[in-house]
Amino acid sequence: MRTNEANGKRGEAEHLTFTRHRQVRAREDKQHSLLTGSGCECALSEVGKKSERTRARFIWVIFPLALFLAPQIGHTADINSVLSSWFASQAKIQTWSADFTQTRTLKSLTQPLIGHGRVWFAAPDDFRWELGQPPQTIAVRHDDEMYVIYPHLKRAELYPMGANAPAQLRAAMSLLQAGFPRGREEFDSEYSVVSLSETNGVYDLTLQPKSSAAQQMMSQLEIGLAADNFELKSTELTFADGSTLRNDFTNLVLNPALNKTMFQWTPPADYNVVSPLSQ
Repeated sequence: MRTNEANGKRGEAEHLTFTRHRQVRAREDKQHSLLTGSGCECALSEVGKKSERTRARFIWVIFPLALFLAPQIGHTADINSVLSSWFASQAKIQTWSADFTQTRTLKSLTQPLIGHGRVWFAAPDDFRWELGQPPQTIAVRHDDEMYVIYPHLKRAELYPMGANAPAQLRAAMSLLQAGFPRGREEFDSEYSVVSLSETNGVYDLTLQPKSSAAQQMMSQLEIGLAADNFELKSTELTFADGSTLRNDFTNLVLNPALNKTMFQWTPPADYNVVSPLSQ
């Protein structure tokens, strides 16, 4: 009898341990879904002709750069004035950092997925995104390569940047940099302005990409700018499947002193590094 009772208690303990393990895994899977963009696999459907899951893993990084209900500003002169002021403000930016809240809405989920992190940017192309506290996913770009790092898995993915990148990946990088335009000519070559509105001191600029590669990934990009100083407040992308990815930025710091090493990463010996686009 005592043996049966002991076996029963041991079984209950094992079941409790298993249940807790499944709960932890479920939380990890949910977080991984948020970090990797699961559910938006079609967004990079042509990049390297690789697996949908691999292409989706770095969507949150590719589209990091608000939707306000207000009457549109219908005069072209007003749009040109806002754009000119925005471009002028960008000329002053060499480095930039901010906290962000990322919200993903997927048709398959009734509730949005929300994560928090921090981003650093250094002109012209270097960036570092850390999502999760502590970071569960890190994306680092420097020169012509980008690593997407999963510290808890001791895994990293290496992607080519610049001229060596596939067409859609280059288009995705242009979307990432949409919040930091370098000039009117480059901007006009990549985007069409759909509308401009202002509510509560924030401009909402709605854009559509011109390149077919970018159009395959998303239907439009909305950028929120502070009306007084043109700080980047938010970005929101709408994908072809109707899902959205929004980043709201807070605690912005303009031109902070950043150590260049934060944009460089050397894989530790115990990390597994793969190149998804070359597999």
